[in-house]
Amino acid sequence: MTLTETLNAEEQQVSSLVDELLSEFPPKETDVVTFLGAQFDKGLAWVNFPVGHGGLGLNPKLQKLVNERIYAQGAPNPMYRNPIGHGMCGPTVAVWGSEEQKSRYLRPLFTGEEIWCQLFSEPGSGSDFAGLSSKGVKDGDEWVINGQKVWTTLAHLSRWGLLVVRTNPEAVKHAGLTAFVVDMHDSTVQTLPLRQMTGEAEFNEVFFTDTRIAEKEMLGQPGDGWRVSLTTLMNERQSIGGSIPQRGSGTIANLMKEWADAPEWKKDSATRDEVMKLWIRAELLRLTNIRANNNRKMGDPGPEGSISKMAGANLNKDIYECLVNLMGADALLYGSYAMVRPEHAMEYATPQKAFLRSRANSIEGGTTEVMLNILGERVLGLPGDVRVDREVPWSQVPRN
Repeated sequence: MTLTETLNAEEQQVSSLVDELLSEFPPKETDVVTFLGAQFDKGLAWVNFPVGHGGLGLNPKLQKLVNERIYAQGAPNPMYRNPIGHGMCGPTVAVWGSEEQKSRYLRPLFTGEEIWCQLFSEPGSGSDFAGLSSKGVKDGDEWVINGQKVWTTLAHLSRWGLLVVRTNPEAVKHAGLTAFVVDMHDSTVQTLPLRQMTGEAEFNEVFFTDTRIAEKEMLGQPGDGWRVSLTTLMNERQSIGGSIPQRGSGTIANLMKEWADAPEWKKDSATRDEVMKLWIRAELLRLTNIRANNNRKMGDPGPEGSISKMAGANLNKDIYECLVNLMGADALLYGSYAMVRPEHAMEYATPQKAFLRSRANSIEGGTTEVMLNILGERVLGLPGDVRVDREVPWSQVPRN
């Protein structure tokens, strides 16, 4: 069978399963959890995942076929219900988890019954993630965890967390890390809100005090934490920057609506030129994401996610800056500034809130400066930064 014949057979298989799903569980007549559970059971959650774990072991490009068809019928988007879990933790568990972990965690993660968070950044190691200092010490069949994490999105709602800690301080910093699944409801885990300039607290700081994690909850082996985290981060950047909306939709649609509603005296030639340039950038990013997705092979995404993430972050900031400029003095009317702990991340309820929230786009998921380093070294092949701590044990590296 030729490659084309194989792809056609796989596409027909997926189409038949989508027909079954929509026939047996009409999205508009089925509750969200039941529909997503059925989607998972038919292997249509992530088609490239293993059979029995929400997938069919097929080319990931076929997920686009699934999503287009089911969303057209009003199916729920699992990314909205559990963005960190669906976009980052799920793919990481699929790659690094044991059979027991995949069987236990992936289905309720996809249905949104169990929310996940990602516990990477720390007060002293944000962009330098490999320099983290939260530690794990082996005690029999358990690991005892102590430390602090920050900027943890939706930790206040999460049932489980993907945690990376240092388990070998005498190894070089990248080699001494280990990843675990941690129970966020454990009494030794404390989650406190971090209020943003939007007034919300979708981010949190999390403290671990003698938190015990069973050996079986390790992802990979001791010392695999850096490689596990790369899987997560590449999926995070693809998740943040690699979505493919319909032409003219997404953040650019908000700007175009404001432009359409603006009085004629605001539509001078300079502003018109700026709006048009932003629309072109949005379309270029959309087309770039389509090309990157088409080129992705089964497995971990490559540096293409960093391109989309960086370009998308800069574009969002520029779009909302232009939008509030069009609004004029109305942009100053923010509304309530009472602190709330939202149930969803990155909600843009108003243009004013979206403008403020977009500032975080160039920080979360890797700063723009980090993205530039990745693109320079891994895409353009430029010489890497000078790293004086590459061969030095973490315990001997000077820290603040």
